[in-house]
Amino acid sequence: MKKLFLTAAVALACSAAVSAHATDIGVSADVGTTGAGLHFSVPLRPDLNVRFGVNTLSHSFSGSASNVNYDFDAKLQTFDALLDWFPRAGSFRISGGLIYNGNHIDATARPDASASYTFNGVTYTSSDIGSANGRIDFRKFAPYLGIGWGNAAAKNKGWGFTADLGLMFQGSASVSFNAVCGPTADATPGGCAALQENVAAEQANLANKMDGYTVYPVARLGVTYRF
Repeated sequence: MKKLFLTAAVALACSAAVSAHATDIGVSADVGTTGAGLHFSVPLRPDLNVRFGVNTLSHSFSGSASNVNYDFDAKLQTFDALLDWFPRAGSFRISGGLIYNGNHIDATARPDASASYTFNGVTYTSSDIGSANGRIDFRKFAPYLGIGWGNAAAKNKGWGFTADLGLMFQGSASVSFNAVCGPTADATPGGCAALQENVAAEQANLANKMDGYTVYPVARLGVTYRF
């Protein structure tokens, strides 16, 4: 699906480039809540550009949820296919389009100071748990709506400024969480089954924590160059 989206984006970009002079293409380098990115803008009309780009960032951090300590590894990766409309043919723009949303978070549970885990209120020792890992994903195709400043494909050649402020509607998170039973849990009758039930409850807790993150804020600043 990702390859299909990228193929369609490239085809649209080539079609737009054919209808515009090659020297009209503008390039933007930006940084913000979607990571560091690169975008290409091609004018369709004096007040309308098509913009394609990619943003990416990796970030590791620690946190806790429902008395469980986690090491989180966030991977941000988005591919944009946007239309930029300049109402007065100036620098202010209204943008909308579709984003391929490859953002996800990998979570690894780690023992607390007493070398134990607590899942669904039940405490387990490190020997009970071989490993406990989770993943948080979002809808892969997300509509985008926002405003911005700067026209990378403006008539004047050279450097410029760009800014984006908008919302990516990523939908409800998909949460998975799994644990491998350690030797102690495996040796206890019903121990592994009970552990899996509590891990399933922990997955539900994580999903509840993510309920409010259906919209991802997009804020970016960058520089542009028009060839």
